[in-house]
Formats: sequence, C-alpha cells, structure tokens
Amino acid sequence: MKILALIPARGGSKRLPRKNILPLGGKPLIVWSIDIAKDIPEICDILVSTDDPEIAETAKEAGALVPWLRPHELATDTATSVDVALHALDWYENTHGSVDGILLLQPTSPFRTKQTIVSGIEKYITSNKKSIIGVSPVHHHPSWMLKLNKDNLLEKFIEDESNGINTRSQDLPPAFSINGSFYLTPPANIRKNKTFFGKETFPLITNNILEILDIDTEADLIMATCLIQKYVN
Repeated sequence: MKILALIPARGGSKRLPRKNILPLGGKPLIVWSIDIAKDIPEICDILVSTDDPEIAETAKEAGALVPWLRPHELATDTATSVDVALHALDWYENTHGSVDGILLLQPTSPFRTKQTIVSGIEKYITSNKKSIIGVSPVHHHPSWMLKLNKDNLLEKFIEDESNGINTRSQDLPPAFSINGSFYLTPPANIRKNKTFFGKETFPLITNNILEILDIDTEADLIMATCLIQKYVN
C-alpha cells in the first residue's frame, strides 16, 4: 500500500492571518500534522502544497516534501481542496510513480492522533480502497434545524413526513458532520468525480474533542492553547 499524504497550507488565510505557521505548544501549527504522519509505513511521502515561501521553509525543516510553490490560481479564495489535491497528485505520480490513495490532512486539525490515521488507513485497506472520511456525531440534529423563509418566518430546514423537530433525540437516527481531520480516497475517484467522496464512502468516527478541533479563528487558537496545556503530553 502506497499512500500520499497531502497537507494543503495556503498563505493567505483571512480570519486568522498566517495561521499555518502560528506557534502552538512550542511549534508551528503545520508541524503538528507533519509530525503525526511520520513513521506510518503506508505513507510514502508527506507533501505540503503551499504558495508561501515561509510556510514552505517551515515544512521542509520539519521533514515534509515541498517540491514547488503552488501556482497562484490554486491559492485563491475560490480554489478548492480537490483542485489542490489533483495538482499535487498529478505531479507526484508523474515524478514518483502511482499511488494507491491520496490522504488529505488539513493543518488546522493539529490534535488528530497517529492511531486515528492508522485506523483510517486500515479501514481503507479492508474496504478494498473505498473513500474514508473523518466525521463526528453532531450536537444538534439536522431534524431540529430551522431556516428563514421568504417572509422571514421560521420553518423546518429538512422537510420530511415525520415531525422531527418534536422528536426526542434518542428516537432520531444518528447524524454526523465532517470534522476535516481525515480524507482518504483512491486517485481514480478524485480524478473522475472531483471529490473525496466515493460511490461508497465509509466513516472514520471520532468523538474526541481534541481531535475534531479545527483552528480557523483566534478564538480557536486560544482554545487549542488551553487544551494543549491541560490534555496534550
């Protein structure tokens, strides 16, 4: 099994400027994701895709592969993770040969564990290379969600025959949200369907509050700093 781990790290973050290299627990944020992906036999390389020279240098010093700076058109607000992944995948396979999977690890999820990555890869192997997506149980079920209609009145977000808004939580089917910490899919799927989801997608379920923390704002970074002081190491 040969899996390419990809860490996308754009330099132009808006809500938390320079977030990918901000210090957290004594090392830059992006280094957490680089370090945790090391020494996993199935991962052939840890490639960081960035348009920023400082991020690139930080990633190289941490031991990641940074063969180029990402083209400008892939570093805009409208460029998607799939666009970035396809660019990296095409370059890597043209240079180093084919891989069995591409694993996206966003750098804003610093507390995912090595065991979580290993478990996701094991599930990928035993499922005969079906897409694996990191998810977590939702705190507020979608059946309880509301939206505003054209008259500015509340109505159910999900229209169904059951009266979900008045249904007890224990009577509702489990619901999950993508937590952003783990995306693994076959190269053929992302090339054909332009998504990390496949025709059949299996969940990698995580409940741990540390692992599902996504650092996107200053408040998230403050929370991460507090959590690291109490729970990490």
